[in-house]
Amino acid sequence: MAHTKSQGKTNQKANRPGQRRGVKKFGGQKAEVGQIIIRQVGSSFHAGQGTKVGKDYTIYAIRPGVVKFFKRLGKSFVSVIKG
Repeated sequence: MAHTKSQGKTNQKANRPGQRRGVKKFGGQKAEVGQIIIRQVGSSFHAGQGTKVGKDYTIYAIRPGVVKFFKRLGKSFVSVIKG
């Protein structure tokens, strides 16, 4: 009889790759239409002008321009400004 209980399952977990989240375009960099600016879990950053939020909270550009990060009322925003 085994003295350790149900360890087979925990030992069989595969090492899964990361999901590559984070900032993809930093402040001052150029962004084209549809390019991802931030991949995130939840809304740490909010969409400003020239950006939209995907269903997984990804922020992407809807017009070409320069990426700008700013804070307003304690919230962090990302926008794309003509430049």
